Amino acid sequence: MGKPLFYEILEKPATSCIIGICSGIWFYIQKKNIGYQHVGLSYETASQGHYWRVITSALSHISLLHLVFNMSALWSLGVVEQLGRLGLGVAYYLYYTLVLVVVSGLLVLGMYHFLIQRFKIEYFRRVTAVGYSCVVFGWMTILSVKQPSSKLDLFGFLSLPISFAPFESLIFTSIIVPQASFLGHLSGIIVGYAIAWGLIHGMTNYWAVSMLGWIAVVFVFSLKHSGAYDFDFLEIESVTDPSLPSVRFIGDGRTLQISTVPVEGIQIV
Repeated sequence: MGKPLFYEILEKPATSCIIGICSGIWFYIQKKNIGYQHVGLSYETASQGHYWRVITSALSHISLLHLVFNMSALWSLGVVEQLGRLGLGVAYYLYYTLVLVVVSGLLVLGMYHFLIQRFKIEYFRRVTAVGYSCVVFGWMTILSVKQPSSKLDLFGFLSLPISFAPFESLIFTSIIVPQASFLGHLSGIIVGYAIAWGLIHGMTNYWAVSMLGWIAVVFVFSLKHSGAYDFDFLEIESVTDPSLPSVRFIGDGRTLQISTVPVEGIQIV
């Protein structure tokens, strides 16, 4: 007989919170009848400055089956929070969940950019990705390296050896769910290996808070700039060059301006 759910939630606090957030967002999406095109990430919307979609696409699910599959896998992967003896644990889980959300999203956009520019496959310009799968596949990969003897339990009855789970799941979802984002899942696996092998490392409280702060700034300003949400206290005006923003906070006369000097030969994707 397994542990009561209450005790498992206490052992996996971060995982439980993320599942609660994703479930709450799914409920809100269903209630407000929001489509995937409103929250998903695509090359076309990113090129229009909708950088906030890197975050909303990861936390949003459109169908109940999609949500259940991802959250079931995530619940099993929450064992990472209990592996402090291996250098993992709750803090590690939170640090690198943040990294997986952002870096895997940017990697997907980079893949789209390469396929569009190099091979002229315009299909990838409008493909919209949505769901927490990138992060799930990332943690599958990390756990397969750090704890290869573990098993991944899905839906309470399907158990996969974690050492093969990333690529088994990649092939399985591509066959069973044709709409599944192969590149999105693959990006999670790539970033997962980069973290597990130490290519991406050194996250501390300082770097995590700094990263979270910059994510919040970019999220708010890109949301305002794209016109998706109107922040009455925030106004973005053009200066001499329309591409260089001036940022002004309305109220009590305080003004903050940001200017940027363009660098030749560098592309930001």
